[in-house]
Amino acid sequence: MIIDCHGHYTTAPQAHTAWRQAQQAAFEAGLAAPAYPRIADDEIRASIDGGQLKLMTERGVDLTIFSPRASAMGHDFGDEAVSIAWAQVSNDLIARVVQLYPASFAGVCQLPQSPGVPVTGSIAELRRCVTELGFVGCNLNPDPSGGHWTSAPLTDRSWYPLYEAMCELDVPAMVHVSAVTNPNFHATGSHYLNADTTAFMQLLQADLFTDFPDLRLVIPHGGGAVPYHWGRFRGLADMLGRPPLAESVMGNVFFDTCVYHQPGIDLLFTVIDTGNILFGSEMIGAVRGIDPQTGHHFDDTRRYVEALGLAPGARDAVFELNARRVYPRLGR
Repeated sequence: MIIDCHGHYTTAPQAHTAWRQAQQAAFEAGLAAPAYPRIADDEIRASIDGGQLKLMTERGVDLTIFSPRASAMGHDFGDEAVSIAWAQVSNDLIARVVQLYPASFAGVCQLPQSPGVPVTGSIAELRRCVTELGFVGCNLNPDPSGGHWTSAPLTDRSWYPLYEAMCELDVPAMVHVSAVTNPNFHATGSHYLNADTTAFMQLLQADLFTDFPDLRLVIPHGGGAVPYHWGRFRGLADMLGRPPLAESVMGNVFFDTCVYHQPGIDLLFTVIDTGNILFGSEMIGAVRGIDPQTGHHFDDTRRYVEALGLAPGARDAVFELNARRVYPRLGR
């Protein structure tokens, strides 16, 4: 079985996106948001059948761990109430996809984060999504400000109540930022990769996993710059008097294969142990075109992994078993 750990509902029905725009306009005008529209099952099927499900079938992917569109989480906008309402309708829509395609999708929730706001609301939504909707994990934004990094590091104790809930519920988080409002950064070309790298460095500098030995975090996009600069991070750990990365970080941190060329995948698997790599594609995501050098879609990441010629045990781990270990609720 092949499990894609990184999928977003980038093809959500237009009525859902239009409601978000109306919600934002209402907030700016000081008005109440309109009622959320009725979206028929057929609209959801139309958005999935010709998109994610079509590509999954063509590329031989059996199950996608599926969450709301990351760039649309928009934690920087509005206040906590706005974020809660948007997260709830977005997660409810993911739950409907899972209900319609239970063999093909497993839900991961958007958290209603907001700059400067405690994680209490995020914990409540996490519990609702896991216990009531059957979700298997969450997306955690380390920068709700949208590129200005006003929040405390992920290792700060202000995050601890959320980590306690994650460990209690036995769910991981994918560390994933949303859209960026800082004009210095391109959303997917720099902000996403910067955040992946920044999160890893935060984890290197602290003892989060000493306090939470069962906490599991997935850093997407191949770990950002981390595998490419692995020697730098190993050296920094030594200079800072930190334990070796294998002891302090990599027992709890995992990277996906959302790296869109063969040399990048080759490097990822050369540097990082296969036990820390989960297959992922983020298909219909940041990079949707066809690579003129290969004639294949950039985000057809299964091709790159298959080209490695992994031993059967390592192949099974990357394509399925690691995901089941990191997301144990998949088996429930």
